Formats: sequence, C-alpha cells, structure tokens
Amino acid sequence: MFSSSDFTPSVFEGKGEIELRGKKISYHTVSEDNVIYDNEGKAVASIFSFSYFRDGVEDTSTRPVIFGFNGGPGTSSCMVHTGFLGPKRLKYKEDVDDMTGLPPYETVDNPECLLDIADIVLVDPVSTGFGVLLDETKGEKFFGVEEDAEAFLIFVQRWLQKYERWLSPKYVIGESYGCTRASVAAGIAARGSADRSYDFEFDGIVFIGNTVTTGKYFNREVPAEPAVLGFPTYAAINWYHNTDHSVSVDEWVSEAKAFADTEYLSGLYRGSRLRGAEREELKKKIIHYTGVSSQYLDERNLIIDDASFRHEVIRKKGLAVSRLDARMTRPLYNPFTDEIEYGLATDASRGKYNPLFLSALTGTLFPILGIHDFTRPYVSSAALYKKWNKEAELTTAQHLYNAMWRTPGMRVFFANGYYDMATEIGVAYYMLDHANLPEDRVSIKGYPSGHMIYIGNQNIRNLTDDIRLFIAGNQPS
Repeated sequence: MFSSSDFTPSVFEGKGEIELRGKKISYHTVSEDNVIYDNEGKAVASIFSFSYFRDGVEDTSTRPVIFGFNGGPGTSSCMVHTGFLGPKRLKYKEDVDDMTGLPPYETVDNPECLLDIADIVLVDPVSTGFGVLLDETKGEKFFGVEEDAEAFLIFVQRWLQKYERWLSPKYVIGESYGCTRASVAAGIAARGSADRSYDFEFDGIVFIGNTVTTGKYFNREVPAEPAVLGFPTYAAINWYHNTDHSVSVDEWVSEAKAFADTEYLSGLYRGSRLRGAEREELKKKIIHYTGVSSQYLDERNLIIDDASFRHEVIRKKGLAVSRLDARMTRPLYNPFTDEIEYGLATDASRGKYNPLFLSALTGTLFPILGIHDFTRPYVSSAALYKKWNKEAELTTAQHLYNAMWRTPGMRVFFANGYYDMATEIGVAYYMLDHANLPEDRVSIKGYPSGHMIYIGNQNIRNLTDDIRLFIAGNQPS
C-alpha cells in the first residue's frame, strides 16, 4: 500500500527495434506514473502508462497516437499490450483450445504491431497494473462510470501537453469495459461534465468486445428477449463445434440473426399461444441453428440463456464452452445438471491465457521497457466491480451519440468476436439500430474469435489490418 507521503513517481526508459511491413523500425519507450492531485495539491492517485514512440519522426503533428486499454472495471492493459498492440506478443497456437496455462511460455516479435503508423500508449487506470490509489479516502473520485472516464481524460490532456502532441490525430482502442470508458470519455470530452469542460475530441474509437448499450451501465434493458440478442452468438458457437462448415460462419450467423429477428422473436412473444405443429416447426429451426436439445427447449419455453447454453451446446461431447471464448472448452463436471453453480470460476479460457499474458508482459516486455528491480506489484486485475459507482447521467450510447454529433468526422469501429458470450454481437447490432449514430461514420464487423478477438494468428492479422484501414480513413467491412 502506498500513501502520498512515501510515494515517489517512477519513470523508466527503453528502446528497441522491430521489422514491420518489410522495414526496420527503431523506437523508444517511456513507462511512467502520471500523478493526479487534489485541489490542495496533494497526490491522490497515479495512472501508469507505457508509451511507444517511433524514432526519426520529424513532424509528429500528422502522426496518430493510439491510447489503448482493457476494461474490468479494474483490469490492467496487460491483455491488449501483450495480445496485439505491443512490439512483442505471446505466441498463439493454431488450436487456441490447446493450452494448459503452464510454462514454458513463448513470445514472438509482433509483425502486426501498429507502431509503423502510430505511436502507442497503453494505459493502466488507478488501482490496475502499476496504477495506484494513494489516498484511500478518494476512491470515489475514480471508481465509477463517469469518474473513471474523467480520470482518463485528465491523463490524456497531460500526456498530450507533456509530449507536445495536441495536433496529432487521436485514437482510442478500448476492450470490454474499456468500451464503456472510451464512449463516456468521448462524450464528456465533447459535452463537458458537471465540473469542467474539456473541449477536445478523438478522431476515432475502436470498440473491441462492445459494452456500449442503450441501457444503464451497459445492461441491455431492451424490449426484446435477451435470447433474441444472444441468438447470433449461440448460432456461431454451434457452427464452430457441431456443423460441417459447408457455409461460412458469416453466412450462418447472418441467417440465424434474420431468423431471430423475425420468427424467433414473434414466437417468444406469443408464448403459450404458440402450439402444436407451429411450435414444433419453430423448435426445429432453433435446434438447427443453436444445437440445443428438444428437451432443453421444452424445459425453458423455447428460451435460451447464456449460462445454461454453455453447458448444453456440446454436452453430448462431455464438454462445456467458455463464456469469454467459446472455442475453448473444459470437461463437464456434472454432465446431468446445468452446472450453473460453478459460474465463471471454472470458465475454460481463464486458466488457458491469463497466465500467458502476464508472463509475456513481465518476462519479455518489461526488460525492453527498462523496468528492472521494480518492487511495486503489477495488478493484472483488481476486484473493483463492487466498489464501482454505476450511476451515470447518460447511457454509454448517449455519450457516444453526443461525441459523434458534436464532432463532425469522428468515426467508430465495433469489432466483436462471434464466439464471445460476455459481450454478444447481437447486443451491438441492437444498440446500433437504436442509438441514432451517424451511420456513414460507423462500422461493425464480426470475427471468428472470442472476447479477445486477437487470440489466433489469423485473427490478429485481420483485426490489425482493419485497424490500419480505419486509421487511414476507411471504414472496415
């Protein structure tokens, strides 16, 4: 535990070289505390950042800056840092389910790194990573939807000032709750908050594993059955595990969504009035797309829910799928029950990749960054959810609406994994249908991946190629 009286801000510098797009790129790094002070000038917290600068850039006014982070709330930037944004990343196997989570861990140069086209800043918010809360009585200033977003804005302003990058194009890449942070920050930057105005804008935002919704605190709160919004994801998971892949996952998901939007939604609305042959025909189609059993649907009045589906879709194989990435599996512990009581503690993806991300960061990137003999513990993920102030004046979709309409030219890109049950792509589709965002500046794309889209060699290439298009001014499709 740190306090303002014994805290000394840290700065580390490093350098490296990497080949990108056939060219050798040399770069230097600055990893540092960014201290936040109260009105009396007392240090109350620090946001920690890892900044990568390409060497030899004469005019930085046209060179983009990418600010990247994960979510939680309470998660460090470890995943996006070592997953796809940093110059070194963990080595992915072709079969992403073939992981034990145990050493030895392998890392590789990241040929998809974006450092050739933009400088990159990875951000650890307060109490995550190396970020710290110095005054325990001031947690409410940072642990909340709008509080967290404003702290990020304060950090960005100071970073731009320190490195003389106010003129540079500014992009944000947020993952999971990081999408909430990005949308709320963009809205406050454009509209202001109760205490101050910011008067700056972001050129674009990439949302990975979307949590921008029309509901409060990224809840759905929609007049449609949750099963309808989740249906494209259920169908994609069934396609991956149970079909012969005679059609592409994109085609399969598109068909499933069309069915869910019409026949499935109508059937659920009718409830007990749907009987006989008509009900049986609808049930056959649900089974065709999702792979659940007839008994499962009868017991639940045709309604599929996330938790039970994870243990149902490949029950006949004796396996359950992961919530975060349904390509990953684990054995069923109780094959004849729903296993709901096991919850996320036994999620198949948690033990397979979390240890690799942190090991790649601390074992490979920290030496490059010049971080040696640093006694501060790196908090990969802090349990801040229960402390979080979930109340906000506007929804995340409303914040994004304000940002985009007040900033002509601002663009956004939603990248969602088809096999992600934590932030399902159907929720993103629904939000875009109801948020009134400027359609010509919005794009959405599904990937054959999970919550962390970049797991897998082809997925990381596809995602970074699309981000390159986006930064170049084009909308991925």
